[in-house]
Amino acid sequence: MAASHLQGHDVALVDVNPKIGAKLLISGGGKCNLTNRFATTDNYLGDQAFIAPVLSSFDATSTLSFVKEHHLSIEERDHGQIFCANSAKELVSIFGRLTSYCTFYLSTKVLHVTKNEHFCVTTDKGEIHAKKVVVASGGLSYASIGASDIGYKIAESFGHSFVTPSPALVGLTLQKEQFWMKELSGIALPVTLHVEGKRFSENLLFAHKGISGPAVLSGSLYWKKGNITIDFLPHVKSMEALLKEQSKKQIITALGLPRRLIKAFLDAMGMEDKVLSKLTAHERELLCSLKSYTFAPAGNFGYTKAEVTRGGVKTDEIDAHSFESQRCKDLYFIGEVLDVTGELGGFNFQWAFASASFLVKAII
Repeated sequence: MAASHLQGHDVALVDVNPKIGAKLLISGGGKCNLTNRFATTDNYLGDQAFIAPVLSSFDATSTLSFVKEHHLSIEERDHGQIFCANSAKELVSIFGRLTSYCTFYLSTKVLHVTKNEHFCVTTDKGEIHAKKVVVASGGLSYASIGASDIGYKIAESFGHSFVTPSPALVGLTLQKEQFWMKELSGIALPVTLHVEGKRFSENLLFAHKGISGPAVLSGSLYWKKGNITIDFLPHVKSMEALLKEQSKKQIITALGLPRRLIKAFLDAMGMEDKVLSKLTAHERELLCSLKSYTFAPAGNFGYTKAEVTRGGVKTDEIDAHSFESQRCKDLYFIGEVLDVTGELGGFNFQWAFASASFLVKAII
């Protein structure tokens, strides 16, 4: 995105992959969730004061104008998520045309960057000399397409510090007390998940390793080590009212949840399926816990399953007006390599595009 706006300049693009746009191509099931119509600073983990002017300068409307100008067909899904209507290949093709003036170094691994009078980018195929260097290397997720810690290493070599990277937008593993959920692999249902003061109302997917799905992935961005709370019955306003209204029905049919889920829950709680009117006070309490099921996950699925990386180069060491390093003139950091991470739903590509555009305005 940055290079596509730097025509007229002598630009080299270095990518460890044999073709450009590898992450665009594999995201969103091959359709790339390229932005979110409702993106605000509330959708990001990071310094709000640093993020706000960047998103204001190049918001979702700007991204949509950019792709429409280049005749990309798009489709909008739930919650303002914008995807390529046909294939992410079309978006990569647009970037290919816009960067055709660049000198490409593909299948090229950056080893380190140094600076004397100018920068020397040392790769596994030789040296590249430059007046300015932009680090847009992303995080540690998706090692299969070349993700690495090179961005952090470059930052560190120029005196930068960073927030320790960790997997984000990733499924969560379970403690022994929640192992009953593992029996439910493949079941998805709408829930409301609460974590660190944030609330996500989307689908939860039970998986072999634990829990996943959009609600959990976004929630994982904010989860550290404490509790999360899941409302498995977001369609139920009052459990007391439901227990009264459905008093003649069996538990397994009264709650409107998948039978396998109710059965696994009842087994885990040591309860039998019975008519609601015959529940003891303790059993009523256990059943009501489905409205606010609270527990501490054991961990997460790791980088191999993570959509993005949380943490990165500290933004208080980056010039908020240009993305230039405050440790080294003419060195810039944009996108996911910085300590800015968005929720699931197009927010991270929006940050990538916005930070690229913001940088270009400062460079030119």
